[in-house]
This record gives sequence, C-alpha cells and structure tokens, in this order.
Amino acid sequence: MTATGAVWRNWARNERVRPMRVERPGTVEAVQRAVQAAARQGVAIKAVGAGHSFTGIAVAPGVQLDLTDLSGIVSVDAATRRVTLLAGTRLNQLPALLGPHGLALENMGDIDRQTIAGATSTGTHGTGGSFGGLATQIIGVTLITADGERMRVDDHENTELLPAVRLGLGALGILVEVTLQCVRAFVLHAVERPEPLASVLETYGERSRAADHFEFYWFPHTEVALTKTNTRLPGDAERHPLGALGRWVDDELMANGVYRAVCGLGVAAPAIVPPFNRLAQRLTGNREFTDASPRVFVTNRTVRFREMEYALPREAVPEALREVRALIERQRWRISFPIEVRSAAADDNWLSTAYGRESGYIAVHRYYRENPEPYFRAVEQIMMAHDGRPHWGKMHFRDAESLRQAYPRFDDFVAVRDRLDPERRFGNAYLARVLGG
Repeated sequence: MTATGAVWRNWARNERVRPMRVERPGTVEAVQRAVQAAARQGVAIKAVGAGHSFTGIAVAPGVQLDLTDLSGIVSVDAATRRVTLLAGTRLNQLPALLGPHGLALENMGDIDRQTIAGATSTGTHGTGGSFGGLATQIIGVTLITADGERMRVDDHENTELLPAVRLGLGALGILVEVTLQCVRAFVLHAVERPEPLASVLETYGERSRAADHFEFYWFPHTEVALTKTNTRLPGDAERHPLGALGRWVDDELMANGVYRAVCGLGVAAPAIVPPFNRLAQRLTGNREFTDASPRVFVTNRTVRFREMEYALPREAVPEALREVRALIERQRWRISFPIEVRSAAADDNWLSTAYGRESGYIAVHRYYRENPEPYFRAVEQIMMAHDGRPHWGKMHFRDAESLRQAYPRFDDFVAVRDRLDPERRFGNAYLARVLGG
C-alpha cells in the first residue's frame, strides 16, 4: 500500500519530513519490490519504525518504508531459545510473544516503544555492567540489499558481517527479520532508593560491577541521586509486584501528569524548577518490588523531551558528571529533567558505543518546548574530553571525521557500506554527516 502527502514527525518533534512516497509493506517480498522500484527511479529509500530516535537517522525524503505491518514471530527454536521476529515488531509486543514460550530478552532499556529493527540499528541498550545492549543479543538478520536481493547474515552465512549489521544505522540495507538469542523468562527484585549523590558517585564503579543492573538519576539543583538496583531471580521466584494504585500514582500521576505540568510552567517561569526538583527527589524513588523482567525494566514515559547520551570509559563517569554539575551551576541554567547514568559490558559490534571497553552512560534531557542546544553542546564538550561516543539515535553534533577517531572499526564499517550500498540508496542527510558522503 502506498500513500503520499503526509508529513512525518519523530516522537520528540525535532525532525520532520514530507516523503515523496510512503510504502507500507506487509511481507518481505513487498519490501523487495519497494527497494527495486526505488532503484529503478533513482531515489533513496529508508525504513522507519516508531520514530523514537532523536536524530534524523530515519528521515526519508524519498521513499519511506513504514514497517508497522511487518510484525510478529517467524520462528521459535525452543531448544536453543532462538527467536526470529519480523523487523517491525515493537519491543512492547515481546512479552506477549515470548511469554508463551517461557522466554525473555536478556536485558532491556526503559522505553519499549521502538521496533526491534530500529532499536538495534541505533544501539539501544539498558543497564547492567555485565550485560550488553540489544545488538549483542542478535545472532542473525535478514536484510534487503540495495539491488533488492535478500541477504542472510548469521553464524552460517556471511558471518564476517555480523559485527556491522547488528548495529548498522540503517545504512547497509532494510532489515526484514531479526533473530534473537533469548533467555528463560526471569524475575527482577527491584530496590529504588534516594541516596546522597556524592556517595553514589564514589561507589558507582563498584556497584556497576557488583549488581546485575544498577542505574541512577540525578535531578539538577539537588544533592540526592535516585538509585535503582535490579537483581535477577529465576522465573518461578515469588513475586511482589507494585499495587495498581501505587504504580499509577508513582508512574502516571507524578512521573507523567504532574511532571508534564511543571515542565510546561518551567518554560515560562524557570525559577520554579530548582524547588520542584528538590520536592520531586523527596517524593519519588523509594520503593521495593519483585515482578517479571519487562515490568521492571520498562517505564511508561509520556512527557516529550529531547535527549543526548554519551558512552564513556566507565571509570570516567563520576568525574564527567561532576563537571556537568559544575557547568549547570556556572551557567545558572534551570534544568527540569534528571540526568540518567547507566552502564554496559564491552562488546565487539563495530559501531557500538561500548565497542572494546566497559562503558558507562550519561544521558541529559530537556523538555521538548525548550531549546536544548546550548546545554547539549556544552555537555558534549565534556563528554568528548573523556573519550565519549554519542548514542546514534540521540542528539549530538559530531561528524564523520570526529567519529572516525572514536571508533577503531569505523573505516571497516564504511567499507561494508561501500560494498552493500555503493550508490547510497539507503542514505540521508544524517548518515552523510556521521558516515561521510
């Protein structure tokens, strides 16, 4: 099915485009036909998922492929716990799809609105010092190349391309199937506590190593961090989930309803931000519960924001955050959104932010009605001084020459792109900036 004329916007409302044509394929064969037609016309073609990236990575001024209808399970191998999904499957569909098979993702981020293809292509990750991002859980993909042919990349075919296509930025082809190495369904025991920021920074490295999943949030203009520690338990462990009312009050009324109102007021009256942040850190982040892993990993977020996130060598995180704090105080900015700090294990995916090193992450945010650029540019300078690498799906200001210095396998990735898409059929302005023309 095709359509024309509609303006596409990403979730954060900072990217928009009016595609020449929109295709909504429901089969792999329909994707092939769309790519072949675009090639005959000499126009670019891009797949789009949920639009949850904060960059222009999915902007498609030519042909936009909406993969919403390319969704669901292709196959399940119960013995190996390998599951193949169609590329447009949303992460929030996975509990219902994997649950009947007693399976789950090994790790997840705290947002589950993305498609599986979009999430892996941008380097989506959760937290856990011994666990990698989503791309590390992928053991095979099927993609449609620039000439419209199917290519399988897994541990039997084209294996040498796996480190590139797992996290391919949408630059190597259209992902149509993704095979995940799942694990047996498990339970998480969650402990969320407010703690002094100074002591959390002192112990961040140790806690990131010792805990299964550790992260914290810090509201600027306060002295307290809200820590979250999740411990993995067997799938049949006793559960003590949050009550429906308590969860609604914490996660919907406070975190979304009241917070949205305060962010809106803060645009007009920035002076209210520091006292509200101090109030928020006193009213939230103090609870303990046990539930199925997706219900603990994921948080419902409806307040729109813009985000920049950088991966650093893990030992650099505390000092970098101290420098960000000093920057905010020096500039007298009023920052309503908390800063999020996470961790991930080293991996071997060429464009992974955790390639070759144990990593920590610092994410900064601004309400979507505020201009994030001065804050983000200043924070980026701090991150770059600590050998930081930007998340591909979140705002940053780097270009190919700068990024080449950050990724040892950058030129190897570009060489694969030259081989699979020499005419840049899957290119756009963002990819030209970060990978070169």
